[in-house]
Amino acid sequence: MILVPVKNLSTAKQRLASVLDQAARTKLAQAMLFDVLEVLGAWENRPEVGIVTSDPFATELARRFDFQVINDDLNRSETDAIEMATRVCESRGADSTLVIPADIPLIRVDELEAIRQAAPLEGSVLAPAADGRGTNAAWRRPAGLFPLRFGNDSFQPHLAAARATGKPCVVLSLPGIALDVDNPADLRRLADARGETRSQRLARQWDLLDLPRAANE
Repeated sequence: MILVPVKNLSTAKQRLASVLDQAARTKLAQAMLFDVLEVLGAWENRPEVGIVTSDPFATELARRFDFQVINDDLNRSETDAIEMATRVCESRGADSTLVIPADIPLIRVDELEAIRQAAPLEGSVLAPAADGRGTNAAWRRPAGLFPLRFGNDSFQPHLAAARATGKPCVVLSLPGIALDVDNPADLRRLADARGETRSQRLARQWDLLDLPRAANE
C-alpha cells in the first residue's frame, strides 16, 4: 500500500514563514499535495493508496481521487502517522508499504515504477532527498520490516535500520522525488525547474528573485 502522510495544512510549511504568509504556505502545501496525488493516480497498476490525515482539504482530495483515508486524529508527527498507518496496513494483510511525502511535487510515474522494479522480494528501497539528509520515499516488504523515523536527518538512520534487518536495501537517486520544498531555497528550485505542475505555477507568481539558489547562500 502507498501511504501519504498529510499534517494539518492550515499550519503547513513554517520554515517558509520568512518569505510567505500562512495563507500562501497553505495554498502551496495544497498545490503540492494535489501534484503528488495526481501522479499517483496516473500510475497504472499501482498498489492501493492511503492518505494518512485528519486535514479536511486532504480528505476531500483523497476522495476525489478515490483513494482511501486513514484517519490520523492525533496529528502529531509524520513518524507517528506512519507508525499508526503501518499497523493498519499489517492488520489488513498488506505485504508492503511505500511511504511518499506530500511535498515532492516533481515526482514522476517513471520514478515510482523504478521503485517497484527495484524492489526485492523481501527488503527495502530508499530514495533520499536532494541534500542526502532526508528520506523522500521508503518502500518496505514486509510492510513493517523496520520502523520509519522521519525528520531532517532521517536517511542515514533509515539506511542503517534497513541494513540491520539483513534483507536487501536498494538506494535510488530519483531527481523528481528528491526535491522536497521545506525552505526558501527549495521554493526557488521548484520555480526554476522544468515543468508546469500546480505548485510550480503558483511559486512562479511570487517574487522569488532575491531567494538563494542553495540553502546556505
